Amino acid sequence: MNSATTPSTWKQAVQKASRSLNMVTEDTINQVLLALANEAIVQTGSILAENAKDLTAMDKDNPMYDRLLLSKERIEGIASDIRNVVQLPSPLGRILMETVRPNGMRITKTTVPFGVVGIIYEARPNVSFDVFSLCLKSGNACVLKGGTDAHNSNMAIVKVIQSILEKFGLDKNIVTLLSAGRESTAELLNAVGFVDVIIPRGGKSLIDFVRDNSRVPVIETGAGICHTYFDEFGDVEKGKDIIFNAKTRRVSVCNSLDCLVIHEKQLSNLPALCLKLAEKNVIIYADVKAYTFLNGKYPKSLLEKVTDDSYGTEFLDYKMSVKTVESIGEAIDHISIYSSKHSECIISENKENINVFDRMIDAACVYTNTSTAFTDGAQFGLGAEIGISTQKLHARGPMALEELCSYKWIIKGDGHIRK
Repeated sequence: MNSATTPSTWKQAVQKASRSLNMVTEDTINQVLLALANEAIVQTGSILAENAKDLTAMDKDNPMYDRLLLSKERIEGIASDIRNVVQLPSPLGRILMETVRPNGMRITKTTVPFGVVGIIYEARPNVSFDVFSLCLKSGNACVLKGGTDAHNSNMAIVKVIQSILEKFGLDKNIVTLLSAGRESTAELLNAVGFVDVIIPRGGKSLIDFVRDNSRVPVIETGAGICHTYFDEFGDVEKGKDIIFNAKTRRVSVCNSLDCLVIHEKQLSNLPALCLKLAEKNVIIYADVKAYTFLNGKYPKSLLEKVTDDSYGTEFLDYKMSVKTVESIGEAIDHISIYSSKHSECIISENKENINVFDRMIDAACVYTNTSTAFTDGAQFGLGAEIGISTQKLHARGPMALEELCSYKWIIKGDGHIRK
């Protein structure tokens, strides 16, 4: 069965499915998610078979290959994330404010789902599971528009999800996968009145395209141009591990390190800080001062001089730039110019400098002596995030259950009229 929906057939169906969720209990939602986690494990073979079809069409040297790749271990991790979502409290029906007016009228501000959430994403089939579990727990229907590169994987995953929904007597259109063509992208971006919000997940070009072309409100889950500033008072042993982990743990994800900013008084320690990167064949684009200290101490084949494109680039690859600064102020200025406001880090033992960095850096997540790899992937205890918002309206940083809610005012009276 083809689980993808053809253009123009899904709008009313998903809107109706969204309304039906308003009467589904939290207990039922949790049972559905637990059943899905188990079924994902059971269907591992069929999911991996479809994923293999997608993988054969992509060059293994493409950094996106790692994002596209599913495995038995990754599916087990996905199932674990779904079970974690079950353990989280429902974000729905929370009273944010309650008051009784002098005339006896009771006003309550309470959390409610958006309704229908559209997700446009690239070659990341795990997103299909993540988005559905978070949307269902928060009472939202979801419309998925995955990339062509992962379409076979996404169809297999949505087929599993819809089978569980139907098993519990729920509308299968609570999750809707659109066809892979551009036509369905355009239709989703123009689905005013049917889709309440669109969240793009992918690189800068995808995010820019969605923001510039959508008539439906967009929450930007921005590209991750991430910096780590090794301060004048940074600890070298901590720095080695943090830099290596942030750069090489998974180069294809948005929280990976793109630029190491280093205080000039620490340049003598730069070779030690970068030594482990050579094990992963990380290419370093160094400015003049940094190049001088790395030359002869870092593999020549992996060391290049910085270019105009070396800063402000989300490499998504085993590549990293190095910028030398004379002060923490210069570091902050450099980061402010090139940051995508995703995740930034300072490595320092100086409390005053840490405080200045925390206050001055404008980013969704600001780290101290910690790898930026912790942004995303359920590391904040929120369940598997739907994305990392780099904007300031509604949500910022990891978006999980609470961020998939809006609110409404409920007013109760007893024949009240306004004079």
